[in-house]
Amino acid sequence: MKRKQFSEEQIIGILKEAEAGAVVTELCRKHGISSATFYAWKAKYGGLEVSEARRLKALEDENSRLKRLLADAMLDNAGLKDLLSKKW
Repeated sequence: MKRKQFSEEQIIGILKEAEAGAVVTELCRKHGISSATFYAWKAKYGGLEVSEARRLKALEDENSRLKRLLADAMLDNAGLKDLLSKKW
């Protein structure tokens, strides 16, 4: 089955349709998603507006970048400790 990528705007639009009273199973069939995907989106994006979702995505990206930087620094630090702790 082909995997589709939905933008935050599209996801929030689908969730707004459900809030307006559309049946979830029909929405899932219409947009080609599973009900599990719908409820995962609802848990993540439920109650958000488009601008808030963009901000959330930007914060997640920045957080992952900072985690990578920290992991690299810790790896360098551990390497230096191992190098200096060995006897000549």
